[in-house]
Amino acid sequence: MTATETFAGPAPGLLAQSRVMVVDDSAANVRMLSRLLGSAGVATVEGFTDPAPALERCVVEVPDILLLDLHMPGMDGFAVMEALHAVLPAGAFLPVVVLTADGDAATRQQALAAGAKDFLTKPFDAIEVVLRVRNLLETKDLYTRLQRHNADLQAELDTQHEREREAAEAFAQSTARIERVLEQNLLFMVFQPIVSLVDGRLVGTEALARFDAEPHRPPNEWFAEAQVVGRGVEMEIHAVASALAVLDELPVDTYMSVNASPETAVGPELAALFRASSGHRIVLELTEHTRVGDYEALLRALDRSRRDGVRIAADDTGAGYSGLHHLLRLRPNVVKLDIALTRSIDADPARRALASALVGFAAEINAVLVAEGVESVEELRSLRALGIPAAQGYRLARPGPISALRSNYGDTFGDVD
Repeated sequence: MTATETFAGPAPGLLAQSRVMVVDDSAANVRMLSRLLGSAGVATVEGFTDPAPALERCVVEVPDILLLDLHMPGMDGFAVMEALHAVLPAGAFLPVVVLTADGDAATRQQALAAGAKDFLTKPFDAIEVVLRVRNLLETKDLYTRLQRHNADLQAELDTQHEREREAAEAFAQSTARIERVLEQNLLFMVFQPIVSLVDGRLVGTEALARFDAEPHRPPNEWFAEAQVVGRGVEMEIHAVASALAVLDELPVDTYMSVNASPETAVGPELAALFRASSGHRIVLELTEHTRVGDYEALLRALDRSRRDGVRIAADDTGAGYSGLHHLLRLRPNVVKLDIALTRSIDADPARRALASALVGFAAEINAVLVAEGVESVEELRSLRALGIPAAQGYRLARPGPISALRSNYGDTFGDVD
């Protein structure tokens, strides 16, 4: 006989969500166990007197617990458990409770070795049947939750490993890009004039890096990537060396500004470049888009550069971290007003007030002010009226090759008087 019966019992929780299969060659045992478990609240009880269709059913839908008669004609319980190992999906957990009237210890040991998890001795005690089924359901629930938890952890690990793999691949690509730029000399310099607002005379130039490499992007992104892969200082030194190599092509009464981060400024490579050049014609613009980690080391390095004749400029004043505290500690020879401060200064009283205060500050510390990013004649007029002595920007000249520098830019001012 093959039978499937469904009993809806009152018990909540695991019993009410479970499926139990009973396989016993005694139809009376199947009916009795099915009714007992159904009355206890098991959601679905499937009963079989023939193991073959029971195995087929397990392939379609694995039950939560299998109650299996150990001694049956044809295919006994040991053969069923062996067959289950072959047909169940990988990772499936099916607790088997052996039904037997045989209390022999050797038989029980053999059943445990074959995969059984518990025993029910015939004739059955109703309370014992329900308790053992409930206990195994709790065990399976814990196992299922553990498996789910482990699967979630494995998924997180797999995701983390994928992120790490992608990060490592991105790092390798970044490293290759930076190495290609350095090895193939794909960095070149352009020069933007710094012009006197008093007479239009060329007083200096700022050396700016450009990159003839893929991907085409702003120079600051190349330097940021070099920093990420540990080649930031090397990239900056390469740029400064390229600029200073053409210093002698400038008019003798002009200077060259070069850019370096605090990390580069404290190292020996930059100082060596300065010592090998005409230090009195060099202005070091300290780019500071991150906080200075060690001011004392930075100030010592800057003092060494000053002894070689190099002047120090505070770049981006009015933006980033270049605040008053930075200016007070740095005591720069040159203060460069950021484009965020000079833009539309002719139409903004607040910008003019701040610039005017910086004019007084620069005078007190014996520094020179240079306005950056000047793009209109109105801005030039306002800066000149404030007493700012020099400026640079597209209104005066765009960056270009050093051969394009002119000694006088007076005709670019327009009507500034």
